[in-house]
Amino acid sequence: CKKNIFKLFTENDFKLTVVPCNTSFEKIMSHKPEGVFLSNGPGDPLATSLYAKPIIKKIIDTKIPIFGICLGHQLLGTALGAKTKKMHHGHHGVNQPVKNIKQNTIEITSQNHGFMIDEKSLPKYLKVTHISLFDGVIQGIEHKKLPFFSVQYHPESSPGPHDSRYLFDIFKNLILKNKVYAKKN
Repeated sequence: CKKNIFKLFTENDFKLTVVPCNTSFEKIMSHKPEGVFLSNGPGDPLATSLYAKPIIKKIIDTKIPIFGICLGHQLLGTALGAKTKKMHHGHHGVNQPVKNIKQNTIEITSQNHGFMIDEKSLPKYLKVTHISLFDGVIQGIEHKKLPFFSVQYHPESSPGPHDSRYLFDIFKNLILKNKVYAKKN
């Protein structure tokens, strides 16, 4: 996980507990998380999902908010039923234009990946939220009803661009909303 991700979480008043990628579901839940963040790689999402997917599926079943970046995006997608595939060239570097479909805006992003979620495999309960303006590759997904979302690019990039840092606020708001919902039920 990139150091700047930790910095942005702490600046947004998150209390962090960091665990290795192969930590058991039971150990993760012993920390009583209010949200789970799936970090960037490196790694082949298919190989990594062999051990991570069963754990992520159990976290999904709890319905606590989940936010993924890069490899975390790919792992969340596979745990929710999508497939990944190797890209011919990948996306690498800064100044990568991404369309935010929900807001109808363009974000300039930093990217470093060689795999992508295969749009043809996307289950109907997931929707695409962001796409690459270079080649139409999925850059973000969210569950239509549950508090799970992810992006392929790096909103935490430093020194920039910083167009996508709002995603940390979205995650924080999902956690706060989920806490209120949990108290009512």
